[in-house]
Amino acid sequence: MNYLDWIVIAIYICFLIGLSAYLSRGQRSVEDYYLGGRTVPWWAIGVSTMATQLGAISFISAPAFVALKPDGGLKWVGFEFAVPIAMVFIMIVLIPVIYGTGVVSLYAYLEKRFDASTRLIVSFIFQISRALATGVGIYAIGIVLSAILNVPMTPTILIIGFVTIVYDVLGGIKAVIYTDVIQMFLLTFGILITGFTAYYLIGGSENLLLGFESERLQMLNMSSHGFGDGDNYSFWALVVGGFFLYVAYYGCDQSQIQREMSAKTLDEAKKSLMLNGYARVLVVAAYLSMGLLIGAFALQNESFMSLIPKDKLDSMVPIFVLNYLPHGLIGFIVVALIAAFMSSLDSAINSLSAATMRDVYQRYIKPDGSDKHNFMMSRALTIFWGVVCTGFAFTVGSISDTVIEAINKVGSLFYGPILAAFVLGILFKRTSATAVKLGVLLGVVVNFVLWVGFPSISWLWWNVTGCLSAIIIGVIWSSFSPSIKTVPASLLYRPGVDRKWKWRYIFLIVYFFLIIIISYAVERFWLG
Repeated sequence: MNYLDWIVIAIYICFLIGLSAYLSRGQRSVEDYYLGGRTVPWWAIGVSTMATQLGAISFISAPAFVALKPDGGLKWVGFEFAVPIAMVFIMIVLIPVIYGTGVVSLYAYLEKRFDASTRLIVSFIFQISRALATGVGIYAIGIVLSAILNVPMTPTILIIGFVTIVYDVLGGIKAVIYTDVIQMFLLTFGILITGFTAYYLIGGSENLLLGFESERLQMLNMSSHGFGDGDNYSFWALVVGGFFLYVAYYGCDQSQIQREMSAKTLDEAKKSLMLNGYARVLVVAAYLSMGLLIGAFALQNESFMSLIPKDKLDSMVPIFVLNYLPHGLIGFIVVALIAAFMSSLDSAINSLSAATMRDVYQRYIKPDGSDKHNFMMSRALTIFWGVVCTGFAFTVGSISDTVIEAINKVGSLFYGPILAAFVLGILFKRTSATAVKLGVLLGVVVNFVLWVGFPSISWLWWNVTGCLSAIIIGVIWSSFSPSIKTVPASLLYRPGVDRKWKWRYIFLIVYFFLIIIISYAVERFWLG
């Protein structure tokens, strides 16, 4: 890197902080800080949601999985199959109930439906799991930037973490959302630039598949199930496990649902989810294609392959950028990577702050605090969680061979049981608070046992096992409960589908099948 690259990076960081300071105008309360006054447009929420999910992890780790990781390949595209149908379930069952409560913290719904301790337990599980997963994400960008900047990973993580905390503290959820929109466009542009460069270097499409084994080009593996046969990415694990994972992530995770709660209306919240249902797979296809192109170049160019450490395959993309892109453009790609990192960290620490503020501080420590006091405490908690997540980065980076697997393993350990708490509350009228708490805790235990004792079971199935075991335990325990509190109708699922949304749901379901059909057709074309 030279001075041109550093100028690009400096300008971008200054722009982010200036934008956040501008967006902070008019903030007076906790609701302003965490929900943006409920005035954020649906398209910004939708793009921001994608930016968080498809950030630095996807940019560096998924391409390495496709191109180089043993037992990797294009099977990762199957991880996107379940997104459209998961969105349909969320839009029909979860979001109408949750949005209707008007809560800041998602977990406040559980207190309205059950009791305060249920809210606290599930919120606590979210806070621990999100902080750990965010630490893995920060570790990912540390790998990238330390390789590109040729500086130690520790100062790299600390500096970028500091900048993110500053603009998040200033602007709140509005800064998170609008900077994510900018960062999503930068990331997409970075993917295209890097991909086209690799395409040029390999000499065009006729050389794309040279050197790849046929197994690496396989997208659908229907011959296995992943439940004990050691196949982490079978078609059925990806579709069924992915469905539970995405319903839990987009519908029951504070870092995501907080954006939907910032929407002007319920319809706008649904539109943001619908955007993800359609567009997310397109972005995924773009960065997987980039990985395939860079991988093809690595297989055809021994000098480049020799630069990639065998124990750090995630460094493939940054090493390619550093060695084969011109100065100035390197600075732009670094900005895209910084943007990707920040889009993951900013939403995490803002949502962690919101959960701690609403579920712990205002609920138990100082329930009668003034608006000014609560507003300042919200910013203080954002700083606190920024420091904690950054600290986790130095301890959780080696959970898996590639970062993208590590972050999904951490999430899958907890997502199923958390989803079960909301399913028991929204779909089952006769459910006791004790049953929910017991189900959630035992669901986490079941998943932990699978992780430690049964490595041949795909981690994607943990989302199913954790959820179903918690629901079964909750239903059985509730059937023996002597009395169940009366539940307001507004806290339960109300059957019936809005007619104007009916065809939108149908189109998303058709889109789900279309993605699978196209993936199968491309696979057959490549493999003959």
